[in-house]
Amino acid sequence: MENKNLKQNLDESTRMSRRGFLKTASFAAGAAGAAMFGASSVGTFLTSCTTTKEHFDTIIANGVVYCGDGKAPMKGAMVGIKDGKIVEIGKLGNLKNLSEHCKNVIDAEGLAVSPGFIDIHSHTDTNLLIAPDGGSKLYQGVTTDIGGNCGDSPFPYSDEYFASKQGTLRHGFPFWKDIDGFYEALRAKKIGINYKSYTGQGQLRSAVVGDNAVKATPEQMKKMIEILEAEMAMGSLGLSCGLEYAPGSYASNDEIVELLKVVAKHNGLFAIHMRNEDDRVEESIAEAIDIARKSGVRLQISHLKAQNAANWHKGPNMLKLIENARAEGIDIAFDRYPYIAFSTGMNCFVPLDMRQGSMEEVQARIRNPRTEKVIAEYANSRLKRLGGPQNVLIAACDKPENAMFSGKNVAECCELTGLEPWPMIKKILLSEYYLQMVGFAMKDENVQMFLAHELGMPASDGSVYSPVGELSKEIPHPRSYGTFPRFFGKYIREDKICDLQTAIYKCTALPASRIGLKDRGLLLPGYAADITIFNPETIAEACTYQNPHQYSPGIEHVIVNGVHTLEKGNFLGNYAGVIV
Repeated sequence: MENKNLKQNLDESTRMSRRGFLKTASFAAGAAGAAMFGASSVGTFLTSCTTTKEHFDTIIANGVVYCGDGKAPMKGAMVGIKDGKIVEIGKLGNLKNLSEHCKNVIDAEGLAVSPGFIDIHSHTDTNLLIAPDGGSKLYQGVTTDIGGNCGDSPFPYSDEYFASKQGTLRHGFPFWKDIDGFYEALRAKKIGINYKSYTGQGQLRSAVVGDNAVKATPEQMKKMIEILEAEMAMGSLGLSCGLEYAPGSYASNDEIVELLKVVAKHNGLFAIHMRNEDDRVEESIAEAIDIARKSGVRLQISHLKAQNAANWHKGPNMLKLIENARAEGIDIAFDRYPYIAFSTGMNCFVPLDMRQGSMEEVQARIRNPRTEKVIAEYANSRLKRLGGPQNVLIAACDKPENAMFSGKNVAECCELTGLEPWPMIKKILLSEYYLQMVGFAMKDENVQMFLAHELGMPASDGSVYSPVGELSKEIPHPRSYGTFPRFFGKYIREDKICDLQTAIYKCTALPASRIGLKDRGLLLPGYAADITIFNPETIAEACTYQNPHQYSPGIEHVIVNGVHTLEKGNFLGNYAGVIV
């Protein structure tokens, strides 16, 4: 069915842009009436205008222009950019003459010219202060990154904790308390890509209620609502939940609904990492939909998956549940990374009710013979459901004595140490509790099905990383480097799950409509000039699970807010990103 509700905001902003454009541009008779979103390709009707060649800072010429609307592209059209905005699309004149006057001419012969990719689900957050150019995101064509997901954001903090940090620095900036302070640090640092963040429900609950499995008091509920109201006013996108993680998972659904009423009032978005993504995934989808129904909030299901082989058959019914909710009138969509492996903390092998409290408290339970027995049973059960210890890959260890385990799966670590799987995992948790892991637990046919669905869009669930400096020491999931190149290379060019214009829509206008960006996600006059130019025939991921720090081929140019930022694999030293 046609996704009318999902495109409503997109349609309204597109019509508004065209009305403004028609006041200044010259069109052939009748073109103005036809130039409405959904009539034909946006670019079909954008022809030579009255703007002179001296009006452009940058011209993109000779490319195949995909406006992001999911319609057929324009071949050989030019895109004119001035003062960070797209001002014209079409036949702008003789390229030789234009190049004599324009500051920058990009020859996009044989390349796709697309709106910049929008990563609607990331964990970039403070990594952007370490790699402000945008690193692994910029090099895969991402111009806008959405952080604060899965209930975890680098704000807000309690009054007491914030007071304890007075006079200290965080990544070179005064320790902040709220989203406004975090945004100010990013602005002061200067960033190479655009950014916006959710408020993490887990972090919000930790700041007010604490990290234990207790019910919020009426006073605490009032405080959380007040803080969230303030965060939304400061520019938070909405609320994210990570209901598989402590302490966010300790909140009742009624508590979450009350918080989401604040988000709904601001027309924000609710992103949910569901309570379960394997044996109870269908029940968890129903739970998420019920929360949205009761609160009236717009719902984005994060990284939709049917995890573990016993659940792979559930994919079609999961989509049916979502489609039924959409038919009911619930504003719902979902994202999905293009990989069969997930990434999370090794502490997922500890039962949720035993993860409450501080790291030291959890490690004490692991050491305690009575509670360790319960944890070991749970861990072994989880390993079995994952298909065995060979399906759990350990990320980079911080401690020198654990270096031999970095990049190896648990079965290989057991061979090195002579330990059984649970004692091996126990050893790691007692040494490096927050160590990350990768779990191979999904089916590629489901990945294809989810990404091809009209409500689905690719997202990394990763972060900004860099092959140099502090961030290069980690071994992240390759999705942080390869999500969009893999999506276009494997799933579009090779698997052909949809055509190229639809794929570009899924990476641009679709996520822009979900997060309410009114001037991004489309190539339209008056829109911000966030543009990714790539080669559809060569774009592919280069990164691997063992060696993720590799940029992908095929991304030729990236323009952020009208500023040429990446050229043929080279960062140009420009930091034009903004808080959107």
